[in-house]
Amino acid sequence: TDLRPLDILSEVVPAGGLARSMRVFQVQGMRGFQLNASQPRALGFPASRLFIHCDRFPEEFSIIVTLRVPRAPTKRNEYLFTLMAEESSSVLLGLRYAPGKLHFLFWSQEHNGIWQNRVTFPNVSLSDNQWHTLILAVSGQSFSLTVDCSIPKDIVVETPFPSSLSVKRASFYLGSRRRRKGVFTGLLRQLVLLPGADATSQICTTMNFKVEMLSVPTVLRGLPKKPPSNEVLKYPYETDTKVTLGSRPPCTKQEKAQFWFNASQRGLFLCNGSTWISMLEVKQRLDYVEEYQNLVTNSETMGVEVFTIPKVGLFAATANRYTLPGSAIYKWIDGKFVPYQNIPTYQAQSWKYFTIGKKIFLAVANFEQDDRGQELSVIYKWSRRKEKFITYQRITTHSARDWEAFVIEGEAFLAVVNHREGNNHNIDSVIYRWNPRTGLFETNQTIPTSGAYDWEFFTIGPYSFLAVANTFNGTSTKIYSHIYIWLSGSFQLFQSILTTGAADWEVFHIGDRVFLAVANSHSYDSGMPAPSNFYAINSSIYELNITAQMFVKFQDLLTFSALDWEFFSVGDDSFLVVANSFDGFTFSVNSIIYRWQGYEGFVAAHHLPTVGCRDWEAFHTAEGSYLLYSSAKEPLSKVLKLKTT
Repeated sequence: TDLRPLDILSEVVPAGGLARSMRVFQVQGMRGFQLNASQPRALGFPASRLFIHCDRFPEEFSIIVTLRVPRAPTKRNEYLFTLMAEESSSVLLGLRYAPGKLHFLFWSQEHNGIWQNRVTFPNVSLSDNQWHTLILAVSGQSFSLTVDCSIPKDIVVETPFPSSLSVKRASFYLGSRRRRKGVFTGLLRQLVLLPGADATSQICTTMNFKVEMLSVPTVLRGLPKKPPSNEVLKYPYETDTKVTLGSRPPCTKQEKAQFWFNASQRGLFLCNGSTWISMLEVKQRLDYVEEYQNLVTNSETMGVEVFTIPKVGLFAATANRYTLPGSAIYKWIDGKFVPYQNIPTYQAQSWKYFTIGKKIFLAVANFEQDDRGQELSVIYKWSRRKEKFITYQRITTHSARDWEAFVIEGEAFLAVVNHREGNNHNIDSVIYRWNPRTGLFETNQTIPTSGAYDWEFFTIGPYSFLAVANTFNGTSTKIYSHIYIWLSGSFQLFQSILTTGAADWEVFHIGDRVFLAVANSHSYDSGMPAPSNFYAINSSIYELNITAQMFVKFQDLLTFSALDWEFFSVGDDSFLVVANSFDGFTFSVNSIIYRWQGYEGFVAAHHLPTVGCRDWEAFHTAEGSYLLYSSAKEPLSKVLKLKTT
């Protein structure tokens, strides 16, 4: 063979139609074949149709598969494809999926007599109703599997792939081993053999790793065209789409590509995996912002967290300065936040809501010692019986500023920002890993930080990142903040960015572009002359440069002791709101909403009077979209409503 992709899937599709043993389904905007288990032989073809000039299987090759496996766990092995000799029931070569595993089978007569070899890749989780692309690269004793362009799983075995595997009088079978038992029950979109090359470099070139294609049958490409006159579609297909009526249903990955019809507003909405997108209504545009609710708090508020507990409601947790009556949790009732629960805290700085399975947690970062002289931050767990948060785990921290919760490869983590210990600002912040056996968070990794204020976790493709906002090293606020990347089971330094009293990182996406904004709070250096204004300084927005594999500065914006950025969208428009807290003279400073203007970058659109603004949260209800800001200088936070046209 020459070194061109050999499209196994296309060979099964008859010219001008479909095989009777396959149907086309469109799911999440992509088409795939569903196979009929009753006629497995109908989905076969002679290997000689691919191997025209040579009857030997290539010694080095890649197999590329794009598939969608149902969420319902199967208890049996299912074959993606096999290569079988016509006079034998043995599998010369094949790919088989089992729950959490992928098996590559091959016949190696020259090494093992008449024995079949199996290379098993463990921890391959595909049963999630999502599209995935697998790349299996084979060369001698080396076998490498890449899933969705993540880090390859490499295996070296004793028995190499044979150098002269004969394909005479052999046939390929799609989705089976020529039997009804073990037929693949998911959807297949791509099945390609690439001789002589590792296909990873050809596939993993875009941000949309899961759906990158090397060769796809014509019937599965693009969207159906409108047939002329009375002619029916050349390739009929089906979708597993449904329309939900009534009140707003949840929109998660499970509901992706499903529709919701709002009869009261006569609107049709499509779930994109996280939010409902209007399909029939005119896109809303932000017109102006109005004051909606004065939220009287227990004391000055350092941070606020808005979250939804399924089947319970919308809540806001305020991190309040004073121990008594502590910090408060408010519930959204009849269009307003009303007091719901008080929790004792010690100069609380922030809250973090997160879930692990069905468990619901809320963690507070305490800045001061408790009544016993201990510095403890606390994780609270939601009690479904009491409908309250109750103490779950106490963790020793040092002037904690922030918690960040995230999941990597199915494991849950919780990272705390330790600001200082006594007068020493150069201390370790800690990343904890959830231990499912003990049901507790345990220390997993420590990272040196300098007067740190904030963690920000984000993912780009298959990679996970954690950015820390370093604020003060004991002598200067002009120090490096760092971005770490998860590699080989721990976070490793990816990039350092010079910041000035960094207090917050905010990551956001606009289209395919990835941005990272830093809020710079104040400029101070003990070895330099004092500036005219410590607090009127630039905060910066960085954009990911894929080619350079680093974040590069995109835009500077003048801010006044900025402490927080919050990204939100209205219709098709994107916005950033900054928490300006102090201009060097007064805490009564305008915080600003910036509108994304494409080539112009972010442009100031709305100036909002705030007092010691510390934190912003954007949230949505059935009645509209809102912003909530917390004040670190008065016991009053405000809910603002976004008025749209």
